[in-house]
Amino acid sequence: MHSRLIQILSDIKSPAILVTGDLMLDKYVWGEVNRISPEAPIPVINVTHEEFRPGGAGSVITNLTHLGARVFCTGILGKDSAGENFARMLEKSGVDTSGMFIDSKRPTTVKTRVMGHLHTAGRAVQQLLRIDYEKTHPAPKEIEDKVINYVKKNIHQCDAVALSDMNKGLLTERILETVTTLGRTTGKPVIVDPRIGRNCSIYKGVTAITPNRHETEVMTGIDVSTPENLKSAGSKLVKELDLQCAVITLDKDGMFLYQRDGTHLMLPTNPREVHDVTGAGDMVLSVIAFVVGAGSSIADAARLANIAAGIEVGKIGVAPVSREEILRELQGYHPSLEKIKTVKELKDLLDKHRSKRDRIVFTNGCFDILHRGHVEYLGFARNQGELLVVGLNTDRSVNNMKGPSRPVLPEQDRARIIAALEDVDYVVLFDEPTPEELIREVRPDVLIKGEDWREKGVVGREFVESYGGKVVLAPLVQGISTTDIISRIVEKENQRAQKTV
Repeated sequence: MHSRLIQILSDIKSPAILVTGDLMLDKYVWGEVNRISPEAPIPVINVTHEEFRPGGAGSVITNLTHLGARVFCTGILGKDSAGENFARMLEKSGVDTSGMFIDSKRPTTVKTRVMGHLHTAGRAVQQLLRIDYEKTHPAPKEIEDKVINYVKKNIHQCDAVALSDMNKGLLTERILETVTTLGRTTGKPVIVDPRIGRNCSIYKGVTAITPNRHETEVMTGIDVSTPENLKSAGSKLVKELDLQCAVITLDKDGMFLYQRDGTHLMLPTNPREVHDVTGAGDMVLSVIAFVVGAGSSIADAARLANIAAGIEVGKIGVAPVSREEILRELQGYHPSLEKIKTVKELKDLLDKHRSKRDRIVFTNGCFDILHRGHVEYLGFARNQGELLVVGLNTDRSVNNMKGPSRPVLPEQDRARIIAALEDVDYVVLFDEPTPEELIREVRPDVLIKGEDWREKGVVGREFVESYGGKVVLAPLVQGISTTDIISRIVEKENQRAQKTV
C-alpha cells in the first residue's frame, strides 16, 4: 500500500487547483508566561514576537503551493492593512491574487492567537486566547458576480476545485450552485470543506465533502461514535447530496471514507504527539484536491490526506506540510527524519530560532562513509553555537566532484545517517557545485570548514562576514578520510582474492 502511495505522490507534477472560500489572516502573538497577573487570575505573557500566516481558504492556498500545485484563487478581503498583508504574503508565494476582491463594507477576517511558552522558551506551548475580527454577512451581489465570473473564466484551465466554507459570507447559495454546476459540466471535481449547519443541501451535486465529526453529526442527526453509525451517516450524506464520496475526519481516530457504490474505509492515524489540531481540516481539503486533481482516486487521496493531517497536528498553529514530509512518513517514520528539511522548511525554522537568539552554525560536505573524523568535526561545529545545520551534497554533485565511483552511499542514506547524530539539528541537501547559494539562504552566524581549507579559501566567507558572522576552521583527525577507507577496503579485498586463487 505505502509503495503505491509513494509512487502516486512522487509522480504528481503541478496540477492546477482553483480555490474559492473565506480568506482570513491568522496572527500569532508569541511570548513567555512566568507569572499570574495580580489584577485577575490570568497569565501574564511577555511578548517576544508576532507573525502572520494566511488562514481559512488562505491556508488551503498555502498548503497547495507547498505541495507543488499551481493555484487560482478567489475571495473577499477588506479595504485594510490586514487585507494588504494577506495579499502580499500570497504574492510572495507566486499566487495570482487577481481573484481577490475588496469589499469595503467588511473588514478582512483576522484571527489572533496568543501563544504562551511556559517558563522555558519553546516548551509547553499553550494557546491562551483567540481574538476574532470579522463580519459574516453574505457577500453582496456585485461581489458574487465578480467571483462567479472569475470561476467561469479560469475553471477550464484547472484540474480540480477546492471550496473552503468557514461560514464567513463568501460562499452564498448562488456561488455554490454556480461552481457545482460548472464543475459537473466541465468534468472538474469539486471538493468542499463544509460549514457547520443543518442545511447541507447547499452542497448538493459536488464531488466530495470533508466534514469533521461534529459537522457530520449536525448535518445528519446521527451520532458517529460507532462504526455502524459512521456508515449510516456517510451513506446519508452521499445519497441525499448526490456525492461521489464523503470523507469524515475524526481527529485522533483518523478518517472514514464512504463512496457512492457503498464501499467504505476506516483510515486510522499513525500514533504521534498532537500539538495543535488547528489547520487539519484545511490540510485534508488541500491534499484531496491536489491528488484528485492529478488524476488519482478519492480513496488514495484520502489515504494521503490522512497522513498529511497527522503531520499537521504535530505542528503549532496552521502550518503547511510539504510533499517531502509526507513521503518521509510513508517511507517509515523515525525521529531523525524530522531533521531532514527542504530549504524552504529550513528557512522557516531558522526564523523561529533567530527570534529566540539561537546562534546558527553551518557546515557542509559529502559525508560519504561516516567515520571518526566526521563525528569529531561535527561535534566541534555543534559546540560553536546553539544549533548545527549540515548542508549535504546530492549524489550528482558528489559525482561531479569526486568521479563516477562516488558516492558510495546514496544521498538519502547519507542524510539519514547524519541526521541520526545527536550533534546535528538539521540536514539539507544541495545540488550546486558549491554551498554558496545555500549559505546565503541559511545565513549562519558561524560558518565551519576544516583546517585544510585555510589555503584554499572558504566558500561563503565574504558573505558571512559581511553581516557580522564569523568563519571558524575545525581541527582535523589526521590519517583518516573516506578515500583512505575505500582504498583500505579495496586493498584488503584484493589480498583476500589473491589468497583464494
